Amino acid sequence: MEEMDFRIRKLGEARIASPVSLSRQVGDFQANYVCDDERIAYQVDTPADRSDPRLWLERAGPREKIYFDPATVHAAVVTCGGLCPGLNTVIRAIVMGLWYRYGVRRITGFRYGYRGMQPDPPFGAIALTPEDVDKIHRMGGTILGSSRGYGDRTAQIVDTLQRHKVNLLFTIGGDGTQRGALSIALEALNRGLDLAVVGVPKTIDNDLSFVEKSFGFETAVAKAVEAVTGAHVEAHDAIRGVGLVKVMGRQSGFIAAHAALASNEANFVLVPEVPFELDGDNGLLAHLDRRLEARNHALIVVAEGAGQDLLERQTAMDPSGNIRLGDIGLFLKDRIEAHFARHPGGVNVKYIDPSYIIRSLPADPSDSIYCARLGTNAVHAAMTGRTGMLISQMYGQLVHVPIEMAVSRRNAIDPDGALWRDVVESTGQPKLMVND
Repeated sequence: MEEMDFRIRKLGEARIASPVSLSRQVGDFQANYVCDDERIAYQVDTPADRSDPRLWLERAGPREKIYFDPATVHAAVVTCGGLCPGLNTVIRAIVMGLWYRYGVRRITGFRYGYRGMQPDPPFGAIALTPEDVDKIHRMGGTILGSSRGYGDRTAQIVDTLQRHKVNLLFTIGGDGTQRGALSIALEALNRGLDLAVVGVPKTIDNDLSFVEKSFGFETAVAKAVEAVTGAHVEAHDAIRGVGLVKVMGRQSGFIAAHAALASNEANFVLVPEVPFELDGDNGLLAHLDRRLEARNHALIVVAEGAGQDLLERQTAMDPSGNIRLGDIGLFLKDRIEAHFARHPGGVNVKYIDPSYIIRSLPADPSDSIYCARLGTNAVHAAMTGRTGMLISQMYGQLVHVPIEMAVSRRNAIDPDGALWRDVVESTGQPKLMVND
């Protein structure tokens, strides 16, 4: 409990009457402003001490008083890291909220992530207006482009923001993006700049802490289910067929787990959080052999970060500073085929990797709603002078979370928890495929 601190930094006192016209009364059938003392407990099953502001999350939403004069605001938006369903929807919500709710007329989009915020980038920033973003939510990807890395070049980024006279920055991205956003916010504070930095958490793996659900996750699961269903049909209709589907999930196997539960077709789910072995009587291959003998087909769903200890150790890093993963999908395909090569019936492996197809799709209706709300509430937070924070959802409520808390650790499947228990029960797989 001592490590938790959900207090949000503010650039100063909000003194300006908000142009967003809402009500202060309850029961008048009009939406109300959010008061600064409206809070959400971060852990509902362990009620926190209400007298300690560190342990309560601020509720997101429009305040009656704002910090920035809309006439002087120059806002900027940047999308970083890998693609994810819903990026354009968030961009649209931010632009529309700034323009129509607050009257902000200077909105800039920095292109290709933090790389586009370096001195003299090869691709210039672009102006964003409602006309520019009106229909982009129907498209996959991001109209601003994206790239990895460069988030550690904090001084250069803040120099660029100073040069453009930006005082609101919206960072749409995952763990690395938000770490960079926090550094930008702190550097701006050190320089005495009135720069509000507000993040919108984007991670298709759903692995940011104190973020109940990242946008794009539901779309990813829905599309992964289509691949899982296809692999099941292919395996079922073949002699000794094995469907093998690799989905995204670098350190957290949420997509694999949810896709398996949603499809009810998987027999084995392999995730980074739960170790497994291939050989031996309690290894995956032995259990797969028994499954094929009993039912003539099997379906395996594997997260990209699972079983990395079985592959050749990797040392190369990607531009985001992550160790490049070995390809567990192709590795398993080769090992399964080699294992059954001497079997009289052989094996028919049907391998599907839908990862980049899923990432590039537009958001489904549920994610679109979520993205729109995240973007809108990011605008409300920034206009009040809050900084070094991101918009999150906890227990169905939109809240403010300090970036330090969100990136303090990875959200992951608890092998002792209810989700993994339900996956094991749904698949019928052994509780642990490890030999003694």
